[in-house]
Amino acid sequence: MTVLVTGSRGRVAATLLDLLDAAGIKARAGSKDPTDLSPPPGVETVHCDLTDPATFDTALEGVDSVFLYAEAAHAGTFADRARAAGVEHIALLSSSSVLAPDAAENPIAASHLAVERALSAAAASGAFETTHLRPGAFATNALQWAWALKDGHGPALPYPHAYGDPIHERDVAEAAFAVLTEPRLRGSSYHLTGPESLDFTEQLAIVAEVTGRPAPYTTVTPEDWKESVAAFMPEPFANALLAYWASHDGRPTPLTRTIETLTGHPARTFTTWTRDHAEAFAAPVVGNRSAGARGSPLLERSRELGGGWAQRNGAPSGARAPRA
Repeated sequence: MTVLVTGSRGRVAATLLDLLDAAGIKARAGSKDPTDLSPPPGVETVHCDLTDPATFDTALEGVDSVFLYAEAAHAGTFADRARAAGVEHIALLSSSSVLAPDAAENPIAASHLAVERALSAAAASGAFETTHLRPGAFATNALQWAWALKDGHGPALPYPHAYGDPIHERDVAEAAFAVLTEPRLRGSSYHLTGPESLDFTEQLAIVAEVTGRPAPYTTVTPEDWKESVAAFMPEPFANALLAYWASHDGRPTPLTRTIETLTGHPARTFTTWTRDHAEAFAAPVVGNRSAGARGSPLLERSRELGGGWAQRNGAPSGARAPRA
């Protein structure tokens, strides 16, 4: 079996590549910039830009299964080319935001839903099997607080008591590994969450406890927060995030045990995630950061693949424009 892993510069994809390699499964690391990849020794790299259909055929040649990020621009074309290449299974990293009643109108959820629908239509026609992984908020959203915590100010939060379900990126990668390697798990949709529903203040308290450094925050109005991120976040996405936080202000997020079902172990806690990433919060700040970057608690712009603002970390607690 050969597995194409798209978005291989992302945290989930890079971890998945390690898991596949350790299991002796042939993997191909795809990225829009394969020269920037550092896969395990012997793992092939390939140019695969999900916004450029001209790269699809070469990336898919000889591939049996695909781990796919939710880039909507050419999802239908990707499905067509995968079918022509003889791909048997596509595991999509989607988002729990597609479960919302307004998913089709929500700018954060819409791209994920569009890719799910494109793949499902292809699967219904017999092209291949498709599996949808729908994580909630990635714990890596907390990395957005690192600079603000290092300079002593802490993040500016419009809804500090908005709850999320932070999930460790390794748990998502292990869930992907399970559905890619266990045929009985194919063809379903899986809602993935962390094991705890935590509001932002509780997450910051854990960061403080683990790092031994203060983790303060300031409360700002939604209007002030929106203004602080206007330089790098389109208004529709800012509005969607504010609406999500408002709806979860003081309301714990429902949890699932799907990670345990797929991987055989409970989902990792936010404390575990923080210990695994403690270095990100430990070093003193060097230079200046803009107020907007310091005030945004959720915009992880560099670690997960996407294809624009509609690609997210999971639930509407974290939009991102990640790396491919």
